[in-house]
Amino acid sequence: MTTSFLGKKSSAAGGWGALKSCGKRLLETGAPLSGARAMLKANQPDGFDCPGCAWGDPEHGSSFEFCENGVKAVAWEATEKRATPDFFARNRVSDLRLLSDYEIERHGRLTHPLRYDAASDRYLPVAWDAAFAEIGALLKGLGNPDRAEFYTSGRASNEAAYLYQLFVRAYGTNNFPDCSNMCHEASGVALRQAIGVGKGTVRLGDFEQADAIFVVGQNPGTNHPRMLGDLRRAALRGARIVVFNPVRERGLERFSDPQDKLEMLHAGSTPIASRYVQPRLGGDMAAFRGMSKAVFAADDAALAAGRASVLDRDFLATHCEGFDAYRASVDATGWDEIEDQSGLSRAEIEEAAAIYLSAERVIATWAMGVTQHLHSVATIREITNFMMLRGHIGRPGAGLCPVRGHSNVQGDRTVGINEKPGDAFLDALEARFGLPMPRQHGHNVLAAIGAMLDGSAQAFIGLGGNFARATPDSALVETALRRLKLTVHIATKPNHSHLMPGEISFILPCLGRTEMDLNSEGQSQLISVEDSMSMVHGSAGINRPASPHLRSETAIIAGIAAATVGSDSIDWLALAENYDLIRDHIEATIPGFDDFNRRLRRPRGFHLRNSAAHREWETPSRKVEFSSGALPKATVHQQALAANNRFALQTFRSHDQYNTTVYGLDDRYRGVYGERQVIFMHPADLEALGAKAGDRADVVGEWHDGVERIARNFRFAPYDIPRGSVAGYYPELNALAPLDSAGEESDTPTSKSILVSFRLLSAA
Repeated sequence: MTTSFLGKKSSAAGGWGALKSCGKRLLETGAPLSGARAMLKANQPDGFDCPGCAWGDPEHGSSFEFCENGVKAVAWEATEKRATPDFFARNRVSDLRLLSDYEIERHGRLTHPLRYDAASDRYLPVAWDAAFAEIGALLKGLGNPDRAEFYTSGRASNEAAYLYQLFVRAYGTNNFPDCSNMCHEASGVALRQAIGVGKGTVRLGDFEQADAIFVVGQNPGTNHPRMLGDLRRAALRGARIVVFNPVRERGLERFSDPQDKLEMLHAGSTPIASRYVQPRLGGDMAAFRGMSKAVFAADDAALAAGRASVLDRDFLATHCEGFDAYRASVDATGWDEIEDQSGLSRAEIEEAAAIYLSAERVIATWAMGVTQHLHSVATIREITNFMMLRGHIGRPGAGLCPVRGHSNVQGDRTVGINEKPGDAFLDALEARFGLPMPRQHGHNVLAAIGAMLDGSAQAFIGLGGNFARATPDSALVETALRRLKLTVHIATKPNHSHLMPGEISFILPCLGRTEMDLNSEGQSQLISVEDSMSMVHGSAGINRPASPHLRSETAIIAGIAAATVGSDSIDWLALAENYDLIRDHIEATIPGFDDFNRRLRRPRGFHLRNSAAHREWETPSRKVEFSSGALPKATVHQQALAANNRFALQTFRSHDQYNTTVYGLDDRYRGVYGERQVIFMHPADLEALGAKAGDRADVVGEWHDGVERIARNFRFAPYDIPRGSVAGYYPELNALAPLDSAGEESDTPTSKSILVSFRLLSAA
C-alpha cells in the first residue's frame, strides 16, 4: 500500500504551523536552547545578520526580526552534527555522491581542512599552510590568470568579498562567476539602463506609506517570509496589493503573524492580495503592457472630458526620455496579442490598472519569477515604464523593489564582485594599491562553465555556495568540474559540489554567520552586509565555532592570496587580523562608504545613497529612459500550448528549502509531505495526459541541441496553475535547463522557461 504524499495545505502562511516548524528545527540541532538564544540576536543591532534572505530590517528600534525560514537557516548552521575526518575516512566520494542534497548536508558541519586523495577516493585532513601553499603554487602554475574561475556566494560578507575581488584582480583576472548571474542579473541590467542604478529605489519605510503594492513573480511566504509582515501591515491599513503569479501561493493569499498574540489566539489570519491574477509563464511583460494601455485609455478619456491628465505630465516632461516612442509602441500592441501572451483577460488587466490609477503612491516589487526568462530585461524595463507613467519613482511610498535572495548578494556586487567592472572602480583600486588591474571583462557563470568544458579554464575556487547544484544542465556542470586541475570549496557543510573533485581538490571549512570571529588576540571581528533596501549594517556572531580548526572566510582568502601573489604590495594577513583595515580600503575606493567604520557601528547601520531615489539619473541622457520594444514573438508557454503534450516548466523552492539547501522534505503551504520529486500540474492537464495525482513520470527536457535531458521518477500533484504550465523543485530539475538557454542581455539561465514533455511510468 502506497502512502499518499499529498496532504492538507496550510490554511494560512505563518501561524501555528510556522511556530511548530521552528520548534522542530531547533530540536534537530541537538542544542535547542542555545539555538533559541541565538534567534534572539538575529537581525539585532548587537547580534548577527540572518544567513537567509536579504529582506530589510527596521531602521530604528529593536524587535523580534526573524521568521520561520530564518530559524531553519540558523538551526542548519548551529547543528551539533559534525562531518569530521572520520566521516570522510568511512565514506568514499563516489558513495557520498549517491546521497540526496538533503542527506549529504544532514551530516553536519565541516571541522578540518581536507584534500582529495584520488587513490582512495576519499577526502583526507590537510594542514592549513600546506593547503594554501599547494593552491598558490597551482594557481601560479596556470600560466594565464584567465584560466581560473572565482565563484562567490551571496552569503559572503562585504569584507570577505572585497578582499576576494582584490586578490583575484591582483592575481590578474576579472573571472567572477557569481550567484547573482543566476537570479537578479536581469534586474541590475534593466535598472541601470532605465534609471542609472542597478538596485531598487525603496526603503523599508516606503511600504508603510504605499497605497498600492504590485507583487510580481515572487513567493515571499517561502523565500523572504519577513516581507509578509510588511505586506500584512500594508493590507491592514488599507493598501491594495495586486499579485501577479502563475502559481497560487498561500503566503500571498493569507498570512497569520506569529508575533500577533490576538491573531494567534483566535487562529485568525489577514488577507494579503486584493487582486490575485495568474498570468502564463513569461506573460508578465504583456500584462504590464496591457495595464499601460489601460492607463493611456483612461488618460485619453479624461482629456476628452476636459478633466486633468491621469499621467504625471511634469515628471514625464522633466525626468523622462523616450515617452512618445513608448506610447506609440503601446498603441501598436493589440489587446488580442496582450491577452494571448499574458493569459489574462482584458477585464483582469484593466481591473489591476484601475488600482494603480486610484493610488497616489505605488511600489512594484519582483523576484526570480520575473528574472529567469529569455526576455527578463525587457520585462523589467516594461515594469519601469509602467511605474514612470504616474511618477512612482523617487518619492516617498513609491518605487521599484527587486527583492534579492541571499543575505548579501547585493553587497557583494557593491564591493566589487563583478565580471564587468567599471573603469572608475579599477582606477580607484590602482590608485589605492599601486597595482595594475585587469581591464578585460571576465566570465560570468555560464561563460565559466563553458570555459571549463572547453579546457580553457583549469581551476575553480568557490567562496561558499553549491555551484554544481545551483547551476543549470547538471550533468554538463559535473563534467566541467571534474575536468579541472584544481577545485577549492570554502564551505560550512559538505555538499554535492565537493563530491565532483578535479585532479586536485580541497574543502576549506569556514566560520558561519552565527559564530564568533576572533582574531589571533581574541578580539571579536565585525562584518557588514547590505540588504535589498541598500541598508548596510554590522553582524557579529555569538556562538562558539563548530570546530577550533575553522577559519573565517576572510582569513582563508588572505591565506590563499599570500601564497599566490605574495605580500609585498598588500599585507593580506594583516587585513585578515583587522577588518577595520579592509573597511578603510572600501571607503577609499567605493563611493557611499564615507566614515565606514564609525557609521557601521551605529545601531541598524546606515543607508547607501541611491541617486535614482533622489531623482538623479545616471543614464546617458541624465533622465529616466523609457524602452519601446515589441512584446516577445512567443513565450515558452505559448510554444507549449501550440505543441502536442508539451508544457512550460518553472523551477522553484519548497517551503523546507533555501536556495540549494534542503532543510526537510515537506512543503506544507502546497500540501506536499515527505517528497521532493514532484511535478505540479493543472488537474485538467493531468487528466488529458491520462494520469492522476501520485502517478509517476520521467520529465524530458525539449531542446534543439540533441542532448537527452531527463529528470527521472517524478510524481504528479494537481495544483492551481495555468493550463500548459507545470512547476517543480530545484535543484532536482536543474538537469533540464539547457546551458545555452539564457536571458537576453542578462545571460541568466532561463529556469522559469523550460519546455518539457512526460513519459508516464506507473500509477500511484
